[in-house]
Amino acid sequence: MRSLFASLSIAAAVACGGERAAMPARPAPPAPPAGQLVPAGADLQAAIAAAAPGAALLLAPGRHRGPIVIDKPLHLWGPADAVLRAADGSTVRVRANDVTLEGFTIEGSGQRFDLMDGGVHLQGENVTLRGVTVRDALFGVLAERCVRATIVGNTIVGTGLPAMGLRGDGIRLWETSDSEVRDNHVVDSRDVVVWYSSRNRLVGNHVERSRYGTHFMYSHENVVEHSRYVGNEVGVFVMYSRDIALRRNLLAACGGAAGIGIGLKEAGNLTIEQNWVLANTTGIYVDNSPLDPAHHNRYAGNVVRFGETAVSLHSGVRRSEFVDNEFRDNGAVVKVGGQGDALGVTFAGNYYDTYQGYDFDGDGRGDVPFEFRRLSTQLEARYPELALLHGAPAMAMVDLVGEVMPLFAPRRLMLDPAPRMRPLAAAWTPEANHAR
Repeated sequence: MRSLFASLSIAAAVACGGERAAMPARPAPPAPPAGQLVPAGADLQAAIAAAAPGAALLLAPGRHRGPIVIDKPLHLWGPADAVLRAADGSTVRVRANDVTLEGFTIEGSGQRFDLMDGGVHLQGENVTLRGVTVRDALFGVLAERCVRATIVGNTIVGTGLPAMGLRGDGIRLWETSDSEVRDNHVVDSRDVVVWYSSRNRLVGNHVERSRYGTHFMYSHENVVEHSRYVGNEVGVFVMYSRDIALRRNLLAACGGAAGIGIGLKEAGNLTIEQNWVLANTTGIYVDNSPLDPAHHNRYAGNVVRFGETAVSLHSGVRRSEFVDNEFRDNGAVVKVGGQGDALGVTFAGNYYDTYQGYDFDGDGRGDVPFEFRRLSTQLEARYPELALLHGAPAMAMVDLVGEVMPLFAPRRLMLDPAPRMRPLAAAWTPEANHAR
């Protein structure tokens, strides 16, 4: 059964990464509250101004003119075919606490990056965006200086411009804390950004065909769980942040020279557990992480398969441990930049499909250590231009020479003293997301 799950996961990852995946079926809209009906074409901003604080406004199907500003507690509800459209600024700006937006469609925005024009711009406490579709907007959803924001079950469709830097972010959290971003689908955007934002939960999201699936910067005590990152340039990248947990996510088909499933830069006290990291150019990339001498990073129970490199270290790394992971079908287990090695990293009890040892005592652990030595990998780390020959017959000959001629024997890059003879049964598979 486990091999079936693995095969299905890999097939889905490669298919979604190589073709345009269909948008998921939109869930049923939230039930309408009791409130005042706003007909299509009516002056919505005037209706907001006339509404009492805490009132509910119900958008009728059809076109509604934006942009609008909500500056009081309010519940704005509409069905999917109630379309709020604007061509200037941000289509919806929330500048109040206790505001809820539900169900309708937001279309269009201004195109100024300096003003962060977008579909929805949230500022306040206890604000909720639920079941809304945002399309044809520069930025999708911006939560700025929010506390306890809830962004749940929304669909954000970016511009899909070929130059990803000219797209806006699908979801951006900026100085936002104690919030929940759950079950959203983001496609064809630039990034999902979490900057200067702490104690947030990102759960069950699906990000595809974008640049960064999720990009943390100076953000602490955040959690990413049960999410799917497929066909992006980078799955999740954590920079200058601490106390981040990445658990039970699928990160697949991050291709190209910069393709990375999980990346770290000067980030510490990270827990990276039970993720499936499949068919990425680099599975896990680590740059000077952890930086703080008091911090440690732990990678446990992850499945890393079908990458050119499973683990790439920009330089020598310390205070990190890889425990009970599965490394299979990768071009190289470890690559270290410059002339460094991974001997300062703890590898313990991982499974490697290239291990050729034995288990005479039958405890499930190899009786001889697993060592990774490869002359071509060592040379590529020292001379990056040789990466152009990666996979070429010439590099295969280099590795053969390194194995048969002691004079050219490569040095040891990493060591696992007791590797597993068989991979652990997966505690979680990507298909489990569909059963949540």
